[in-house]
Amino acid sequence: MQTTTAKIDPQEEVDFMEVDDTDYSAFTVAQRIHHLEVEGYVVLPDVLDSEQIATLKATAKDLPMKHKDYSKAQTYHHEPQCASEEIAELIGQPTVSGFLRELMGPDIVFTHGLFTRTLADSPGISMHTDGQPFGSSIFGYEGSSPRLLRVLYYLDDLPPERAPFRLIPRSHLSFHAQANPYVRYVSHPQEITVCPKAGSVVMIPALLFHGTHPNRDSAPRELIQFGYRPAWAGPVQPMEEWNAEWVANAPVAAKPFLQSRNTTGEEWQQSHKPEGMQRDAPGINPDRWGR
Repeated sequence: MQTTTAKIDPQEEVDFMEVDDTDYSAFTVAQRIHHLEVEGYVVLPDVLDSEQIATLKATAKDLPMKHKDYSKAQTYHHEPQCASEEIAELIGQPTVSGFLRELMGPDIVFTHGLFTRTLADSPGISMHTDGQPFGSSIFGYEGSSPRLLRVLYYLDDLPPERAPFRLIPRSHLSFHAQANPYVRYVSHPQEITVCPKAGSVVMIPALLFHGTHPNRDSAPRELIQFGYRPAWAGPVQPMEEWNAEWVANAPVAAKPFLQSRNTTGEEWQQSHKPEGMQRDAPGINPDRWGR
């Protein structure tokens, strides 16, 4: 496994850490939806057991890794699900996919996969969003989807010294110019830190500002990141399609999510009084969080 020694720029130090100590294990589905939609994140504890974590770590161990332009200690492999059946199986993980259907409805598109290994002495990740409405050189057009969710599977415990996740709650809701999704920040005085256990999942909308602290631990920190969106919320420009052979051979649990990455509900020609209008839509109930 790759190792490196990296210098953390003192200009990017975050000299505080407001750790979230919420007990997410007690949340109902409605409470999870409320926290995700309003605060901009939610934690699903104990989604993976130790055996599943060991299997995923083993299958990712020899993936060819690249590194970010700002640090050789921040390494990644794009679309690991295409190289590992075990990772592909995770696309339809029952606990996560069940919650996604409650959140988004039944028609969901899998958009993106990423495996990251944050090595010892890696600098932190700057505060950024993964949603950029006109596309970008980093996220392509995937980030242009008007509703896009990131699902982060942590394969290691995240104590404060091991590159824990940080975020700015409710930042995805702001209309202010400082919420421009093309802007990045070193830190924010009201950011919080999430320190999940191995096997936990963190979900965020792509427009939430988020990042990580440095990895001051001697061990790396590994995670698998997936992207999902409602089928109607297509990108503004075409994306490369999934390899047809890979889709055909993908695990059964993953297949419902592997429709075209360009699936969209776009309808330019609109009617003021379309046929078949409904009188009920529980997914937008103002009281949906109290169910």
